[in-house]
Formats: sequence, C-alpha cells, structure tokens
Amino acid sequence: MRIKEVVNALERFAPLPLQEGFDNAGLQIGLTETLEVSGVLLCLDITEKVVDEAMATGCNLIVSHHPLIFHPLKRISDENDVQRIVYKAIKHDIAIVSMHTNMDNAKGGVNFKIAEKMGLRNIKFFGEKKIIGKGACPSEPPNKPKEQPEQLVGASGAIGIFDEPMAADDFVLMLKRTFDVECVQANQLLHRGIERVAVCGGAGAFMLPEAIKVGADAFVTGEMHYHDYFDHEQEIQIAVIGHYQSEQYTNEIFKEIIEKECEGVKCCLTKTNTNPIIYL
Repeated sequence: MRIKEVVNALERFAPLPLQEGFDNAGLQIGLTETLEVSGVLLCLDITEKVVDEAMATGCNLIVSHHPLIFHPLKRISDENDVQRIVYKAIKHDIAIVSMHTNMDNAKGGVNFKIAEKMGLRNIKFFGEKKIIGKGACPSEPPNKPKEQPEQLVGASGAIGIFDEPMAADDFVLMLKRTFDVECVQANQLLHRGIERVAVCGGAGAFMLPEAIKVGADAFVTGEMHYHDYFDHEQEIQIAVIGHYQSEQYTNEIFKEIIEKECEGVKCCLTKTNTNPIIYL
C-alpha cells in the first residue's frame, strides 16, 4: 500500500478544508504517490527522538497531530529543531503528515475522543459549524463506494452528558485519573452537580463563552489565560488539564482509522513523551 492511500484514509475522516485558516495541516514532508508504506508511527508532536523512533521501528510515515512545519522555512540547516527534523526525515525517506485542527473539528475527532474518555454520552458538536461541500474529500479507493455526503459538518467543540450528575470535586478527580494530570487548574468548585460538559482540546479558551451559552455545567480544555477564569464563579466549572494531556489520545483515533481503512499496515503508537512541561 502506498503512503498516499494512508493519507487519503485520514483525510476522508478529517478533510483538510475543516482546518482553521491559521493552520498548516496535511502533508509536511515526503513522497506519497510512489513510496510504499512500511509502517506508521503515530504521535502528538514531532521531535528528533520521534524520527529516530520511526527509523528504529521501520516506519517510513509519521502521522502527528501538531504540524511540524507551522511557519515558513527560509532554509533547511541545523539552526533549530524544525530544520534538523526536516533534514533528518528527508535524508531517511520518512514522510510526515499532520492532522491538526481538521482533526479537532471532525466528527469523532479529538474533542469527541476526550468526551468519550470522560464517559460522556450523546456527544454532539457545539460552537460555530463548519460546512464543506461534496468533493472536498480525497477520492475513494477503488474498493470503496463512490458515494460521498453532500456536505460535511464540523465544529471546534464537543458536548455531552453524564448518566448521573457528578459532584465538582469528583469531576476534577476523574479528570486527573483519566488524563494522568498532576494538576487541574480550576475556578471555584460548583455547588451543584455537573451533568452537561463542553470540551475543546488544546488551547480552547475561545470556546468558553459558547460553552456558557449552550448551558454546559463544566468546560474542559487544555489551556486558558489567567483573566479567562474571572467572573464565572458558580456559572460554569472551568477545568484546564494541560495541552498535551487533553490531546494525548489523538493517536488512538489515527490508529483506529488506519487499521479500519488500510488493512495490514503496521501502526505504532509512539513511546516518546513529547510534553515539554513538567510539574515540580
């Protein structure tokens, strides 16, 4: 199977038109049309250690959530980590593909996975809807039906409910346990039960007003600024669990897609922890 077929499977699930205007999702490095895939290494971030891990495991394709090339490169040398990674990947014929905000905004994507891990049900989009028309997805492979939906809908957040309301302190403990979080940043704990929870992985502070608007009891995200916490006491439970922690299960989505759509392709979940933040 060619690398292109794996990339197409990922893009059918999370089409590139779903990405935000500032983003650079999609192919980052490599030849996808001619090279056969020897294995896929799945990760959140790409570091030199991740490229070394791909080489050690015999994978010539790396699929990441965060794009390696986010800003234009003026040269490829050894001045910074991005340049070194690009050089090493090209030298060793390793292709790199990133599925970022298109995977955030896709149904069943990052936010749906976070909600699923929390045990929420009836998970739906919340926030401004993004609609793309028919034909925005890559072509289906020959053995797949040619039918495509007239339009695909995405959004930047997901919302769901618990079977039973949860006390605020139990809610925070659940987040620490589920996402292996050493420290949850929260505002004043709610005095009522938490049942309806809105989610936006990564840097999701911009979705807080929308979470309040749709009547969420709690809002879970990866990053927020200091002043975002003000003036919401007993209005909504804010729970910030860390950028890396909120998106760490994205690899599982990649794996599920590839194993379903690209039978026989080896998938390896990275063993490299790329979180640059430690808690002391």
